[in-house]
Amino acid sequence: MAKTDFRHSVPLRVRWAEVDPQSIVFNAHYLTYCDICVTEYWRALGVRYPEDVLGAHGVDIFVAKSTLEYHASARFDDELEVRGRMARLGRSSMLFRVEIFRGEEHLITGEIVYVCADPATQKSAPIPGPVREIIEAYEVVKPAS
Repeated sequence: MAKTDFRHSVPLRVRWAEVDPQSIVFNAHYLTYCDICVTEYWRALGVRYPEDVLGAHGVDIFVAKSTLEYHASARFDDELEVRGRMARLGRSSMLFRVEIFRGEEHLITGEIVYVCADPATQKSAPIPGPVREIIEAYEVVKPAS
């Protein structure tokens, strides 16, 4: 996947608290970087979470699966570019893809599967049409279905 396939990008600098004694980012922090990217993605779309999902449509979004593939390590004080896009929109699930770069070097590939569900029963529910439309209008590459 090319960097140009991602409209959304968040700059991030590696902080001291995120590294191990060798000054390499501790692996679990990459999920935090992905979460920061997702949070900023919703903000870039103009979707206030949870108000515009839970409040407006009566559904919530739960993480069902997250995976990370490590290509190279980030280190203390590195300037990173965390890119994210909605790669797939199913009936009730969404696949958010994250790529983390240091300059042109590709460090991490991440995928987070979210499931839209009724918060009371936690049973799957369709992605609200207006939310789906906003995502599709925003993306450079149309999400797979």
